[in-house]
Formats: sequence, C-alpha cells, structure tokens
Amino acid sequence: MASTGVTKRSRTRRAGESAYGFLLLAKNVAMTLVALLILVAGVWSSWGDAKPSMLTKGLERGTVTVSDCGDEWCTGSFTPAREGGKSRGRVRIDEAVTNGTGDRVPVTLKPGTDHAVRTGAAGVFHAWVPFGGSLLLTSLIVAGGLGLRRTGWAMGLLGAALLGASFATLTL
Repeated sequence: MASTGVTKRSRTRRAGESAYGFLLLAKNVAMTLVALLILVAGVWSSWGDAKPSMLTKGLERGTVTVSDCGDEWCTGSFTPAREGGKSRGRVRIDEAVTNGTGDRVPVTLKPGTDHAVRTGAAGVFHAWVPFGGSLLLTSLIVAGGLGLRRTGWAMGLLGAALLGASFATLTL
C-alpha cells in the first residue's frame, strides 16, 4: 500500500484551530454589530428633522423670515403658505440652514413646537447629515475591520456625497 503523505493532527492542534476560528467569527460578529449600531444611530438622529422635511403632508408649511441668529439657532417670524394658517411671531430654525439675518427660508413646523425645519432639497440633505457622517465612520469599520474594501469604499463615497450635497445646496 502506498502512503498518501497525510498525517493526522493531534487533538490539541485541532482544538486550537477551532478556538482561533471561533475568535475570528466573534471579531466579525462584533464588528458587524458595531457598524450596524453606528448606522442605526445615524438614521435615528437624522429622522427627527428628515421626517417633517420630506413628509410635509398635514404639517403647517410656510416661510420664516430670519430676524436674529445665535450660536446654533436663528429665530424669526413664521408666515403660513396657505390662507387660514396661523402666523407666529417667533419660531426657531437651525442656524446652518440659513444665510443669516433677513433670509427667507421655506419651512414646515414640527407639530406642537416652535421648531421650524427647512424644506426642499437643502432641508432634506441637511437633515440627513448625521447619517452621512455615520456612513463615513462605518466605512472605516467595514473596510478595515471586516475586510470588505469595496463595500467600505462605496459607503464612504456615499457618505461624502451626502455631506457634499448638503453643503452645496445650503450655500446656493
């Protein structure tokens, strides 16, 4: 009988190989969970402003004329778009979506608050900025930690495109 050259590995070596495989699997599962957590957190923090910015049906729409700006918020008077709407003397809007005092911004009001959210392309892109940042951060985990380089590049480019679109539409 001819020898095939195959030797049986010891039990210790087989146990070590399976433990190493388990550790690799655990690392991949942990990296995937962290990536998903970051993405879900980005969507969660974006949705609060994205929902009234995109889904305006049933919400009070109009324009805000900015009269005063602070560090993060601007205030101004709200003029409703439809007849019969309620004018408000003072509502607040994120300072990043305005061009300063005197600017007229199309908005919707969040129900039950004095918080206005910009509508249109600029408002939608600005609302999704936290998600764009989470895409950029997650792309590093996907490409480096999970070894999915093309997927990581795609996520990073998508996040950068979202942030760039927000910047471009807000500066026009």
